[in-house]
Amino acid sequence: MDQDGAETIFSVSTSTDGDRATVVVSGEVDMSTADAMFEAATGAGFGGVVLDLRDVTFFDSAAIHALVRLAERYPGALEVIPSRQVHRVLDISGLASQPWLLQRG
Repeated sequence: MDQDGAETIFSVSTSTDGDRATVVVSGEVDMSTADAMFEAATGAGFGGVVLDLRDVTFFDSAAIHALVRLAERYPGALEVIPSRQVHRVLDISGLASQPWLLQRG
C-alpha cells in the first residue's frame, strides 16, 4: 500500500529457456516489491537473466539496490530492458552506463 492507503500495482512473471530466465516486471518497484523482483530473478539453476522493466512505472532506491545485487549475482549474464522511468532513475543514480543496461529503443 502507498502512503494514501491505495494498493500498489505490481506484478512479476518468470519464464525460462534452458538455464536463461526472462523476468517481466510491471507497475511499481519499491521497498515493498523489490525483494519479489529479486527473488523472481534468482531461481535455482538460472545461468543468466533478462529483466524486462518496460512496464515499470516507478523505481526507487530499494529497486536500485535489488538491481545491483542481480548484477553482482549474474556478472556478464544480466540484461535489463528499462522503461523510460527506470532509465531516468538509473541515469540520475549514475548507473546508465552499466553493460547490463540495454539502451531504450
